Amino acid sequence: MPAWDVVPERWLVLSVGADDPLVVDLLVDRLIALGARGVEELDGRLVTYLPPPEEPQAFVLEVEAALRAATGMENLSLGWSWQEHEDWELLWKRGLEPRKITDRLLVTPSWCEVEAEEGVTVVIIDPGMAFGTAEHATTRGVLRLLDRSLTEGQVVLDAGCGSGILAIAAARLGAGSVLSVDLDPYACEAARGNASRNQVEGRVRVEAATVTPAWLHERGPFDGILANIQRAVLVPLLESFAKTTRSWLILGGITEAEWPLVVRSAEASGFALQAVDAEEEWRSGWFDAPS
Repeated sequence: MPAWDVVPERWLVLSVGADDPLVVDLLVDRLIALGARGVEELDGRLVTYLPPPEEPQAFVLEVEAALRAATGMENLSLGWSWQEHEDWELLWKRGLEPRKITDRLLVTPSWCEVEAEEGVTVVIIDPGMAFGTAEHATTRGVLRLLDRSLTEGQVVLDAGCGSGILAIAAARLGAGSVLSVDLDPYACEAARGNASRNQVEGRVRVEAATVTPAWLHERGPFDGILANIQRAVLVPLLESFAKTTRSWLILGGITEAEWPLVVRSAEASGFALQAVDAEEEWRSGWFDAPS
């Protein structure tokens, strides 16, 4: 598996073609297990970035074989290329602009000057090496539901925080404290920087860890949980979420095709669906915690 201890001069970019939601979940699981620092869907392909392995061609062949074995797809389409680290700043700045999410919430990158209307909360997010901006429909959906569900002073968990956008928005909207967790050290670095940039570092704590039932039991309880992560990671955690949240759960990162299964799984764990946010093919849901 590629090493994580230093920032590489360049990244190995893998892209995998798949249009079956069940296959997509298997692919995401395998890519994460192989050391992927996050997986995003672009133009019908799964794209991820990995630290450079010692023998790139051999590593890619091993990945291709592992993915084919996991999915049963002999005609799996896998491509790879290099991405220079110095180009990241230009890449993540491209296309980012201020976005009005709700009547009282605006998200902007730091290099844009905005004049917010009275009563509008501004969240400044520079993603850097992390995933998570207001440019993605599922992030906007979770933010809209957060604005409706959050009560001032609540204790919140952001599971899979990425850039920290959800945690910081929660803090800026009145949460008493937010625990942000991500297994990606670069995401944690970006989240800490963004928390400082928004002057909420005293209420947003960032931890590099994997969210497991044992970890949730140790860190909880919470008044609310935000989880904008892949369904394959999300569903196995629902039972533990039910035991560690007192008020609400907001789920995101779910496609329209996946949504019915996620709702059934959440309801089987005792959650009650309160509201759905739909944008493009993405669905986000606000659930009341089990009584």
